[in-house]
Amino acid sequence: MAKDEPTPGSFAARVDAIESAYEFMLAYAAQGRTDEPAGPGHIRDMLTRAAAALDGIAGAAKAACPAAIASAAGPLVDVLADDTKKALAAMRFTLAQRAITSQMVDNLNASIHLRALLTDLFIIDESLKG
Repeated sequence: MAKDEPTPGSFAARVDAIESAYEFMLAYAAQGRTDEPAGPGHIRDMLTRAAAALDGIAGAAKAACPAAIASAAGPLVDVLADDTKKALAAMRFTLAQRAITSQMVDNLNASIHLRALLTDLFIIDESLKG
């Protein structure tokens, strides 16, 4: 692993996985698919990876916060936990479908819960870079 690469399971690695999945979701939504291709690197795989990265992300965020910002980060980590629960419910419901269509992913992308989650993640991630 290169020096700059996040360690597996870390907050940074989880954010990378979620961001990659979201970028894939945007492209998938634009394809107009009514079927679902199977296999690694396809929508179900990407959503599964994102869901796995979300499982425990609030704890990873809390662990990643340095002591200097821990007290200020606590309430935002609580918000992250709540937004994760909501976005993860929508993601898992989508994964439970027989076929994941572009329209379904477009609606998932538009979900206020997913957008709130992404905003939380990017605020915390950006604060940790500075």
